[in-house]
Amino acid sequence: MSTEELLESSATTMGDDRIREFLTEQGVGTLALPDEVAPYLVPLSFGYDGESALYFTFLLFGAESRKETLSDRASGARFLVYDARSPHEWRSVSLRGRIEPVEEGDWADLREAMENAWHPDLFSSAEPMRGVRGYRFRIDEWTGIRQGGPSE
Repeated sequence: MSTEELLESSATTMGDDRIREFLTEQGVGTLALPDEVAPYLVPLSFGYDGESALYFTFLLFGAESRKETLSDRASGARFLVYDARSPHEWRSVSLRGRIEPVEEGDWADLREAMENAWHPDLFSSAEPMRGVRGYRFRIDEWTGIRQGGPSE
């Protein structure tokens, strides 16, 4: 089913304010990084700055990190955030943008945005961790659709 066909059903597009509100409420999504054969998908906790960027951190284990390598060489990426409460009530926002590292001395914006992020406790005990790296996803384009829930 195409997006146009979906929107002809009971689903509706989300306006910019509704998308901003949704991104602020959520704290987890999926980053899609370009790779040679197929996109590399990474579930991530994220924070939203309320305007034009998502922030997230990578906990780095081992000598190499595929998500770190792909992020560093990507000229563009996608990010998906969704909430499916029932078959009749769901929201989905798809973002296209650019990913860039945040240098350690510039983490103030990252820390502030990450206050609403969801964090699993799985990684807190993992060893050996070689570091934490911060990233900014600069949003170039977004689209949101929803079904059910409060009206605009």
